Amino acid sequence: RITEFITVGELAQKLDAKPQDLIVKLMGMGVMATMNQRLERDQIELLVAEYEEMEIHWLDTAAGEDIEVPGEDEGGEQASRSPVVTVMGHVDHGKTTLLDYLRETKVTEGEAGGITQHIGAYQVETRRGTITFLDTPGHEAFTAMRARGARVTDIVVVVVAADDKVMPQTVEAIDHAKASNCPIIIAINKIDLPAADPMGVKQALMQHNVLVEDFGGEVQAVEISAKQGTNFDALLEAISLQAEILELTAVSEGRARATVVEARKDLGRGAVFTALVTRGTLRMGDPFVVGPVDGRVRAMLDEFDQPVEEAGPSRPVVILGASDVPQAGDQMDVVVSDSEAKDIARKRQAVQREQMLHAPKKKTSLEGLFE
Repeated sequence: RITEFITVGELAQKLDAKPQDLIVKLMGMGVMATMNQRLERDQIELLVAEYEEMEIHWLDTAAGEDIEVPGEDEGGEQASRSPVVTVMGHVDHGKTTLLDYLRETKVTEGEAGGITQHIGAYQVETRRGTITFLDTPGHEAFTAMRARGARVTDIVVVVVAADDKVMPQTVEAIDHAKASNCPIIIAINKIDLPAADPMGVKQALMQHNVLVEDFGGEVQAVEISAKQGTNFDALLEAISLQAEILELTAVSEGRARATVVEARKDLGRGAVFTALVTRGTLRMGDPFVVGPVDGRVRAMLDEFDQPVEEAGPSRPVVILGASDVPQAGDQMDVVVSDSEAKDIARKRQAVQREQMLHAPKKKTSLEGLFE
C-alpha cells in the first residue's frame, strides 16, 4: 500500500529489503539514485516486479486511503441519516428564494444584487425530519467535488422557472445529476406569474430525457411558488419520499470523515471552510488532515454562526483551525494526533510537488498568452 513518488528508503522498508539493493537495481536500469530520491510510478513498478510475492496497491490521497482507520473494515453500526439535497438551476430561476422560504431567513439580504455569493450548506427542520440543503451559486463546486470522486449529494432538486424555457444551466444541472447517479426532482417555480406555463416546461424537459410522472416517467415534478410558499409541503414530501426509497444510512460512531463544500481565507479568522460530515462524529479539538492541509478543530459553527460542540453524518459545519485553505471536494479525516496530521500533510505535499514537477509543460502560444 503505497503512494506515488515515495523515496528509495521508504520503498525498501515496505519491501523488507536493503536500500543498497534497490540502488544497485536502479543503477542496472540506468538510474543513479540515492536513499532519499523520490521514485516515479514506472520505476516503482519495475522494482516491485523483482519481488514475486509482492503486489502494489496504489493509495489515493484525495480519498484519504493513506490514512489507517482502525475498525474501518468492521463497518460499525449503521444508522439512518438525513438526505443531502443539492439545489441547482439557472440564474434567477429562484434557487435562493426557495431556500430562504424553507429557512425563514434571508440569505440574499446584504448580498450584491440578491445573488448567492458563496456556497452555503443549511439544515432545515421539517415536519418529516431534517433535510440538509446545499445551495450552489454555480456548478463549479459540484463539478470539483464530482471530479475528486466525492459523493456528497443524495438528491438533486432542479429549479426551473415556469415563465421561462429550459436554459443551458438547467440542462447542465440535469447532466451533472445523471452523471453522479443522483435522483432528480424538478421544482417548477414562479407558478404565481401570469406568464407561467408549467406544462410547457414539462414538455421541454422531455427533449433532455427527463420524463416526469405526468407523462408516465419516474421523475417527480412539483409546481411551486418560492415567493408565496405555494406547494412547499408537496416539495418536502417528494424529497422525503425519495429519501425513503434510497434508505440512507451512515456510521455515526468513531472518527469523523467529511467533505469540503467551500473554503476561503477570512480576515481575522484565517482559513475557514464548510464541511459536510459523511461518517463518524466530529468534535471540538479533533486533529485532522484535509488534502495536503493539517489542522485542529478550534471552532465549529452552524449556518447561523452559532457554536456547535459535535456534528454527526449529514451535518454541515463551518470549521476554523486549518493551517491553510483546502480545496472544495477535498476529504477531511480526523486522525489520532497533531503529529500524525502534520506527517500525513507533509507526505501529501511532497507527492503534490512531485506531480507538479512531472506534469507536462504547456507550450505558450501567442494566442494563449492573452487568455
